[in-house]
Amino acid sequence: MNKENRAWQWSAHTVLILFSAACVLPFLLLVISSVTDENAIVQNGYTFFPDKFGLQAYDYLRQQSSLIFHAYGITVLITVVGTTASLLITSLLAYPLSRRDLPGGTALAFILFFTLLFNGGLVPTYLIYTQLFHIKNTLLALIVPGLLMNGFNVLLMRTFFMTTVPVPVLESASMDGAGEFKMYYKIVLPLSLPILATVGLFQGLAYWNDWNNGLIYVTDPKLFSLQNVLNRIMSDIQFLASNSSMSSHASDAIAKLPSETFRMAIAVIGVIPILIAYPFFQKYFVKGMTIGAVKG
Repeated sequence: MNKENRAWQWSAHTVLILFSAACVLPFLLLVISSVTDENAIVQNGYTFFPDKFGLQAYDYLRQQSSLIFHAYGITVLITVVGTTASLLITSLLAYPLSRRDLPGGTALAFILFFTLLFNGGLVPTYLIYTQLFHIKNTLLALIVPGLLMNGFNVLLMRTFFMTTVPVPVLESASMDGAGEFKMYYKIVLPLSLPILATVGLFQGLAYWNDWNNGLIYVTDPKLFSLQNVLNRIMSDIQFLASNSSMSSHASDAIAKLPSETFRMAIAVIGVIPILIAYPFFQKYFVKGMTIGAVKG
């Protein structure tokens, strides 16, 4: 290896290390801040080297453990069910759009692309879901709004099908008497694990991190997802901390609530399951993105 290539390699490695550090250091600061003493954060701000550590935020979360574990169950349920159903619906639409002999395929693709640019808005959407579908205060309120597909995911999967699934294989299966649905689940889906994992990761993250649907369509605390429960606890702490009309004894107790470190702690417990699951999807995720984005 000559000096020019070595210098280029070192430069590329340096840039990649800096980008990696830019991704890792904020998360490291998040974790350190969550185990920092509340008073230390108030006095010195967020730092990688706090003067004093403390677990007040996690102690407070432990007191709410039954509520949080129930919310975890709700979130896991809607993530698994929603992601599975969304993958099924998305692939069922993407597959016919990938067939060049589909009558009206171009018009359907345009309609799908149109949904990426325009939508009905919050008020019409709310009225449709609550007065027509009657999903308010049900688990469907946390699943159905995310099911009605993301056009980007459909186009990504359609492109993967068009560029990766061999047309001669489908033609051979058709000549052997296989119908479209049999070709879909016997040939297309087994060959499309990378894009299914990629879109599944997108949808899974969307369901796991979603709090907007719970905020709009759910008022029953028993149906709150993890994000809604953590948001409610955070709101309660902020309300108590800002209420000055209480007795001095109550004010002293409220002053000890870990409002700053609690923000960090709820972010940590919300992101840890995603960090655990991501390595299992990473290989398929990278392959699905690179192949699915070859051409539109």
